[in-house]
Amino acid sequence: MTFATLGLIEPLLRALETLGYQTPTPVQAQAIPAVLAGRDLMAAAQTGTGKTAGFALPLLQLLTMEGPKVAANSARALILCPTRELAEQVHASVAEYAQHLPLTTYAVYGGVSINPQMMKLRKGVDILVATPGRLIDLFRQNALKLNQLQTLVLDEADRMLDLGFSEELANIYRMLPKKRQTLLFSATFSDDIRLLAGQMLNDPLSIEVSPRNVAANTVKQWIVPVDKKRKPELFVHLMRKGRWKQVLVFAKTRNGVDALVDKLQGLGINADGIHGDKPQATRQRALDRFKSSEVQILVATDVAARGLDIEDLPLVVNFDLPIVAEDYIHRIGRTGRAGNTGEAISLVCADEVNMLSAIEMLTRQTLTRKMEPDFEPEHRVPDTDASGQVVKKPKKPKKPKTSGGGGKRNLGKWVDSGEVTPAEPSIKPVRKVPVFNTGPRKKK
Repeated sequence: MTFATLGLIEPLLRALETLGYQTPTPVQAQAIPAVLAGRDLMAAAQTGTGKTAGFALPLLQLLTMEGPKVAANSARALILCPTRELAEQVHASVAEYAQHLPLTTYAVYGGVSINPQMMKLRKGVDILVATPGRLIDLFRQNALKLNQLQTLVLDEADRMLDLGFSEELANIYRMLPKKRQTLLFSATFSDDIRLLAGQMLNDPLSIEVSPRNVAANTVKQWIVPVDKKRKPELFVHLMRKGRWKQVLVFAKTRNGVDALVDKLQGLGINADGIHGDKPQATRQRALDRFKSSEVQILVATDVAARGLDIEDLPLVVNFDLPIVAEDYIHRIGRTGRAGNTGEAISLVCADEVNMLSAIEMLTRQTLTRKMEPDFEPEHRVPDTDASGQVVKKPKKPKKPKTSGGGGKRNLGKWVDSGEVTPAEPSIKPVRKVPVFNTGPRKKK
């Protein structure tokens, strides 16, 4: 099976060829024809790769072939993401797929000024990628109309519920036109997700692909807890201690790539970096130098590293954990190939514990922790388990109050002198599901 046999148009096939996509993944093979046929879709996205292309490619084709020109302050398709980081990543992917199409795309999210986003939306956009809170803000300020919306995509719907967006999703549901196509992607089909789908989707096709979410057993994986500010120092320490000769390093952002490369080059280490801001010719030159061992360390973002194929790569280092857990599988899958063994080391700080737990839930294993002497973090990285839960540290028992002391007298309470049993580790609270206060949708 090829992308051409799935019915994709030539401009999309040309973009996929440029990006190095060759064969559709299982979720793409099932999702693309269904979306092109106009079906609502409920898909388990825990497939190791291809989720974004699975909905973006047919969506771009439908918008190109059908529907009116986008109106001012409007969007023809809306992709909802739980976080700013995922919204940026999805937008970057959609823009790459659409490089040969006359369509506009834009991403909006909180944490930045809303005014430039309002200005950008004046002419309207074909595809809007948004986080729930910022979308509602723009709608309430009349900067965005949704009456022209043809397709809604809920990306990582389970994470949206986990992050407490149930009320926002209910509000957004009331803002949408009743006649639309809705695509829901989630890691699993939990009861909460099935309830959400029952309220927002109309007779959906259900796709559940066996997950390709386990790294090859030829890759030895572990993490090293460390404070964020000491990551560069730890990386150099580990590199010199292990006498690394060829390492592919993943950083989360373009600025992160540049900062690490500058640090390494300043220490006389032969390093180069690739990311989306660099011209294709520059990226290819850096890759060629790395393959020929002219460059010892290659630092890359996930988007820039797509399609990389490096034979006999011994080591992958996650300088930053990926926002999307599936990307962890892609990253470490670049080592330990063709019967060779490889290693994957992740430098993890306290801010990344939720990403770590998502990776461990996806891979169904708890990654081994190795403390590096002199680099023990001041900010503890909480324990996690393979079910994707962050295990909170048991609280210390309170000391009993006793009478006496200066100032106001505190009579306190007498307590038994027996031992106090520490509290059991607690688990994060169960997520809420949005309540829509509406009957079932009519079939189209």
